[in-house]
Amino acid sequence: MNKIKSLLLVLPVLIAGCKSSETESVLKADDFKHYADYFNRMEDENIAKAVPNDSAWSWMKTNIPLFECPQDNFEEMYYFRWWSLRKHITDTPEGYAITEFLVDRSYADKYNLIACALGHHIYEFRWVHNPEYIEQNVHVWYRGNEGKPMKRLHKFSSWTADALYNMYLVNKDENYLLDMYPDMVSDYAAWENERQIPNGLFWQHDVKDGMEESLSGGRHVQNMRPTINSYMYANAKALSTMAKMKGDSEQSVYFDKKAKTLKGLVETKLWNTDHEFFETLTEKDTSSQVREAIGFIPWYFNLPSENKGFEVAWEQVKDEGGFLAPYGLTTAERRHPRFRTHGTGTCEWDGAVWPFASAQTLTAMANLLNNYNQEVVGKGDYFNHMNLYVESQYHRGRPYIGEYLDEVTGYWLMGDRERSYYYNHSTFNDLMITGLVGLRPRADDKIEVNPLIPEDQWDWFCLDNVLYHGDIITILWDKTGEKYNKGQGLKVFRNGKEVASSSKLEKVISE
Repeated sequence: MNKIKSLLLVLPVLIAGCKSSETESVLKADDFKHYADYFNRMEDENIAKAVPNDSAWSWMKTNIPLFECPQDNFEEMYYFRWWSLRKHITDTPEGYAITEFLVDRSYADKYNLIACALGHHIYEFRWVHNPEYIEQNVHVWYRGNEGKPMKRLHKFSSWTADALYNMYLVNKDENYLLDMYPDMVSDYAAWENERQIPNGLFWQHDVKDGMEESLSGGRHVQNMRPTINSYMYANAKALSTMAKMKGDSEQSVYFDKKAKTLKGLVETKLWNTDHEFFETLTEKDTSSQVREAIGFIPWYFNLPSENKGFEVAWEQVKDEGGFLAPYGLTTAERRHPRFRTHGTGTCEWDGAVWPFASAQTLTAMANLLNNYNQEVVGKGDYFNHMNLYVESQYHRGRPYIGEYLDEVTGYWLMGDRERSYYYNHSTFNDLMITGLVGLRPRADDKIEVNPLIPEDQWDWFCLDNVLYHGDIITILWDKTGEKYNKGQGLKVFRNGKEVASSSKLEKVISE
């Protein structure tokens, strides 16, 4: 890497560092160094990429928001997921790239890249202070093949345009977003050409959703799934907004119409009124007759209309016959007669717990709690499932994130295979920031915080050093006022100045 490139990579961090140095921090970074030291001791590092273990804490201290709470496993997992995430940052001739597996996979693209979790990578990395890691990764995917997209970009369904817009809501880098706009427009057209059918819906093989051996599909079955149709709805919405930002009202209306059409099709064609759930539609235009976790994905993008009865689907996350299991959310309903019956032994989405799906469902649940007027689930349900998600991410007593696990025993089904270690196929810290702590990114300059933590659960917590809209944000809850000495209740600070507060753990919005 030449000196000019090195300087360009460091500048955003230096700017953020200057802002942080002007602000009185509530949390001190070095108080959390022991996590990185412990994680480093857990292994003999045999695969090191752009940021090896001996540089892990330096990278974390420079790049991540800080977090503390009274529940040790939440705090430990928060730092573990940052520690494991930076393992996947890879130097390539085209710039930084983010891998899914540390070990090489035969079906990967150049640089061992796999597109399946690209949306997850963008959502998670948007909170890293140095934006170059994820921005260059996206450039590699869409321009890293002699200026063209990577050959295997469309090997998996994608919600990239939506993810890029949601990254913009955090960093407000309009130039980068609009520079990617033409790539996203071309990408949308390619998906229409490859996967759209005359009725307006999109089809996909379950394996190309990254969800092989599902109960509703197959590796060669062209079904209309809630996944790709929700993704394309969200991408169209994002493209409509991006076009409006560019001043192109014609294109904005064009993509808005596409989004509205898909919304209507998902609500009318994929909703099973008998099961009260969004389900896969088969090639024969009939319901697959099985509830799967992908039926929650429409809420990941706020697709379902409010007050039309769709929210009843969420009863299933509280039902042990539905998706509630001792170690998290299953990928298919547990009551189904074919639950956990036909997995291949290497990848099975017929019921086992997959962090990829858990992250999608938990993001969707946070959206439901923030954006819908409903009484089906509450903060306690969200916290319970986040707690299960945390508890599931251990293997032999140590923090671990792998491919998928048994829903009853918590045993990682690929846990002793090297390919599964540090599997970068889900989000966690984005859920902590936007869901649990409740910083809700938005386009205007207001700061909205809606913690999804029951008020009697924790007496205190703090999320600090969050780089948001170019400012450093601090969010804390101090029930007695004695933990942080900033007063009682919920407090939100921008660059050290209090901008919102409440005596209760409830939604606040700065002026």
